[in-house]
Amino acid sequence: MPKKEKTLEPQQERSRESLRRLLKAAAEVLGQHGLAGATIPRIAAHAALTPGAVYRRFRNKDVLLETMILQIMGDQDKILRQSITITMAAEIPAAVLAGQIISSLLVSYRRNAGLLRAIRQFAQGREGTPFWKKVTKLEVRTFEYVVDLLVASKGKICHSDPRTAVGLGVAMIVGALWELVVYPLNARVWKGFVPGSDKELQQELTRSLLSYLATEKQDI
Repeated sequence: MPKKEKTLEPQQERSRESLRRLLKAAAEVLGQHGLAGATIPRIAAHAALTPGAVYRRFRNKDVLLETMILQIMGDQDKILRQSITITMAAEIPAAVLAGQIISSLLVSYRRNAGLLRAIRQFAQGREGTPFWKKVTKLEVRTFEYVVDLLVASKGKICHSDPRTAVGLGVAMIVGALWELVVYPLNARVWKGFVPGSDKELQQELTRSLLSYLATEKQDI
């Protein structure tokens, strides 16, 4: 029989709170210190726990990080779906909704750049594993929902294949944000060629997306 991961299902509120604190600490340490610096002793200290308490829940650092990353991605997807439904999106003009989505992405990427870099590094090092497949599934699930929201938004998208066009447009926006926001060294390379403030960047990315989709109204 395959060996079970050394994780304990919390049964009491104190145990659940300890687990929440531990996963939060793992995310904060990973974002601040990167993958190499996210050691069990450092994470434990950040959570006000002992390393032994961490190992009683998780066999090793990898299992802890996998659990934390999947929880973050699952929570983000859930929050997105709760904050705006397809029905709600249908009442929002495409220009407004696109601006809101891009603004939200920009703020999140700017705030969590270190964590995003570390998560990508960690996931890429586990390509093909069950964890990597779960991460990929969650990424696609969230991406598809954003596409569905924009496709459903108020106002006709003047493109022969709206869903494919929106998908490519969102992919281009996400790629630009990774290049310009998540990786600061890359951002310095492009200085002078891109907007100098986040507000201007959000406006130009929104304008670019709307122009590509050729929406009926492009005012932002």
